[in-house]
Amino acid sequence: MPPELPYKPYANTVWRLVEAQHIVSTTKLVDSGEEQELLEHILETTKPPVPPECQHLHYLLSTPFRYGRYPWDSRFRRKGESAGVFYGAEEAITAVAETVWQRKIFFEGSPDTPLPKAPGTYTAFSVAVRVPAAIDLTEPPMSRDEALWTDPADYSACLDFADRVRKEGCELIRYASARHPDGLPNIAVLTCRAFCDPDPMQFQTWHLFLRPGRTQVRREHPKVSLEFKLGPTRLEFA
Repeated sequence: MPPELPYKPYANTVWRLVEAQHIVSTTKLVDSGEEQELLEHILETTKPPVPPECQHLHYLLSTPFRYGRYPWDSRFRRKGESAGVFYGAEEAITAVAETVWQRKIFFEGSPDTPLPKAPGTYTAFSVAVRVPAAIDLTEPPMSRDEALWTDPADYSACLDFADRVRKEGCELIRYASARHPDGLPNIAVLTCRAFCDPDPMQFQTWHLFLRPGRTQVRREHPKVSLEFKLGPTRLEFA
């Protein structure tokens, strides 16, 4: 019999980063706002339905739960048919670091693809979450297995753990980022019930300038500018 896990309530603001291209990309295909609305409606009908328990939410919150088939293993979600996970972070910069790492992996996997000359524009948004049962992998006794929870490539222990805690009614996992240089806290939201409100609270615009071996990130308001070096398993401050 596995030992009982130390579940406890959790309430905080969580940040997530998404590409800011959805409106621009469809605008280029049409001649008017009316045509864009029609195109967006057509595209919407081709997507899987939003789960009933998520239908009251803004699409930025419901999208991670919408697609039942997942293309690859992530830290707490299995490839194939699996329950959705809303990945976020307690600070916007942590979500930015995770995205920088994802871009690194993409271009390493496609070495013939040149790095973009223009910066990538992303939107960070925050949302309030509150759950009665969360698990914190950054605190004892769970932190004793930190090497498993932050393994840079092998997610098997995290996936098995996520399967267990879901069955036990856990709705959120707090864990250290494996990509941010300081390992700041990430959040995996396991259910739509975790969101306090149906809409995001705040928005920020971030620009990512990809260069060989490093990435510069900038936020417009309030202004932030810093640079990451791309290490072998995590980012480093330049």
